[in-house]
Amino acid sequence: MVEHRSDLRLGYTLSSEEQKPDALVEQAVRAERAGFDFCVVSDHFHPWTDRQGQSPFVWAVVGAVARSTARIMLGTGVTCPIMRVHPAIVAQAAATAGAMMPGRFFLGVGSGENLNEHVVGRHWPPIAVRQEMLEEAVEVIRGLWQGKRYSHRGRHFTVEDARIYTLPDRPVPIMMAAAGEKGDGLIAVSPQPELVQAFVDAGGGGRPRFGQLHVCWGEDEPRARRTAYQWWPNAAIHGIASDLRLPRDFEEVALLVSEDDVAREVPCGPDPERYVDAIRRYAETGFDNVYLHQVGPEQEGFFGFLEREVLPRLRKVAAGAR
Repeated sequence: MVEHRSDLRLGYTLSSEEQKPDALVEQAVRAERAGFDFCVVSDHFHPWTDRQGQSPFVWAVVGAVARSTARIMLGTGVTCPIMRVHPAIVAQAAATAGAMMPGRFFLGVGSGENLNEHVVGRHWPPIAVRQEMLEEAVEVIRGLWQGKRYSHRGRHFTVEDARIYTLPDRPVPIMMAAAGEKGDGLIAVSPQPELVQAFVDAGGGGRPRFGQLHVCWGEDEPRARRTAYQWWPNAAIHGIASDLRLPRDFEEVALLVSEDDVAREVPCGPDPERYVDAIRRYAETGFDNVYLHQVGPEQEGFFGFLEREVLPRLRKVAAGAR
């Protein structure tokens, strides 16, 4: 079983861009057996690149994980409730997941990527508008979780005489990929101190903060670096990522980044100290939940490496901090 600092919880990424649905469920079971605290599953319509090759429907995977695990928490990282899926439908889906996993499910939400949202043929709005839409979407979701007949006519969304009948005993926590008071926590993909500070300043002090760490374990470091570059070049693509429309667009932009660029963002190879240092950076930045994403097909090997090499070192770090 995993033993680590009481104030740092470790999670595992279920990468729906790279893995078939049955494999995602098996990885959640494996993560629970290893003692991870939680898993986070990505919610995509398309993978980032064609090489990644997968994009199962997240809510089917969530249901299967719910029935295949008993202890581990699960969250979406992240669901966009502003275009491809109406927030009323997200509210129903998340409520059902919460009912199936009492106290074990959280809903991660964000303003999305054009990659996934353009498929319904709507205009892709600028970020300020998307964030406004996200706040209204969260308002709709929380309104529907009251379990009463609910109507809403806002700037972006309309709900008419809707009621969700299947609800969990406690509302599902909502983790938002942005600073703000509407979320029950923060979820992010890089250790940005300014993001954490903005979240705290907006009323997020004391609330959980989830950070994703991309890694690529392999016994041979050069091969691991190549795997990271081939499978996850988007780790080094910043700024324009949310506006790119197709996997091939990411592949074209990826031609502008190098293997070294990706390796600077993604710890690669067999040295456990790199992974411990990267996890420590997240903790020092203010994240109390760190979820690891093993890039590429070598998932089981990484589980063994983590249990054998990384977790004992984290226990030593924790013991020295006490």
